[in-house]
Formats: sequence, C-alpha cells, structure tokens
Amino acid sequence: MQPICLSFDNGPEPGATPLVLEALARRGLSASFFVIGEKLRDPARRALAERALAEGHRIGNHTLTHGAPLGLRPPAEAVQEIAAAEALLGPLNRARLFRPNGGGGALGPHLLRRSALAHLMAERYTVVLWNAVPRDWDDPEGWPARALALCRAATSPVLLVLHDLRADAMRHLDRVLGALAEEGAAFTPEFPDSCLALREGRLLCDPGNISRKDDAP
Repeated sequence: MQPICLSFDNGPEPGATPLVLEALARRGLSASFFVIGEKLRDPARRALAERALAEGHRIGNHTLTHGAPLGLRPPAEAVQEIAAAEALLGPLNRARLFRPNGGGGALGPHLLRRSALAHLMAERYTVVLWNAVPRDWDDPEGWPARALALCRAATSPVLLVLHDLRADAMRHLDRVLGALAEEGAAFTPEFPDSCLALREGRLLCDPGNISRKDDAP
C-alpha cells in the first residue's frame, strides 16, 4: 500500500475536531488541518486549532468563508478570502499552508484566480491539493468503505482529504485508521509532491491547471 498523508478540512468544529485529535493521538499520527478562517473568531473553535497545533499537527488556510471556489469569484474577492483568513490564523499557520476549496473535491482552473495565485506566490505559500476524497461530509456512514478502496487502489502516495466537520462521520475515523494500519499502511505527515501546486511560493504546475485568468467570466 502507498504511503498515506492525512488532512482535514473545514473545521474546527467542537463536535468533530476532538474526535479526530483523539483518534490521531491514539495512533500516534500527525495530520494537517486546513481551517476556515471565519471560524477562528469563535474562541472555542480557535482553542481547538491551538490544541491541534500543540499536539504536533499543522494548521493551514482554507479561505475565509469556504464559499464558491476562488476561481469563480471576482479577483479582488479571491485575494481577500486568502488574506483575511491568514490575518485570523496568524501564528497558527507556521508553515504558510493554503488549500483552495474545490466545490466538492474537483480539481481544475476553478480553484483560483490568477491574481490569487500571484498573491500566494508573492507570500511564499505552499499550496496543497489532494488525490483522494471519500466524501465524508455528505455520507457519514459510507465514506469509510470509499476511503479504504481509494487507499488500496492507489499507485502513488495518497493525500487523503477528510473533514473535521461532522461527528457522525468522524466517529468512524479510528476504525478506518486501524484497518489501514493492519493492511500495512505507512502514514506520513509529508505531502506527496504530486499534490503540491506551489512550494514556498515556487510554482510546480501549469498555472492554467489551477487558476483562471482575471478577465475570465
């Protein structure tokens, strides 16, 4: 089985994030949490992000509001979604990580505007994409089977995207991690190179694969 990198999007949420942190601690695993910036205005949610960081996990920027993908928004708004979230994250985002939202897990030029990409490059972000999305957010009972199938079928390192959003979904996390471990999976906190669009501001892919020109509709 290919190495597996764990990531969690759309938190922090008081009902789900503690379940995730407890499962990861039980297994001795590290993950990356891409948080929605506006949630950090709530002290309880910010405390969960701080807890994740203190427990050895990485925190990244997942836009301010997680509305429409940034490539579908006006250019200035797309940049503001990144910058305003970063202002709320502050010292939590030590590694300058950013993940765009794909509107259901899709990859493509809808992810960013060209101005947003230029901002990310200038600010030396590492932009983290994905290659395995078992859709836990809309199928809390069915996602474990899909996650296991995706990991078993992979022919290259896996960057698994889950969501610390729904407690009814994340209550299955420990079982999934245990099943993967029993099958010999090696977990790593390192992102696969194939899932990085930028590394510390350096472009690693064709910009047309991840961004629309600012004059696009």
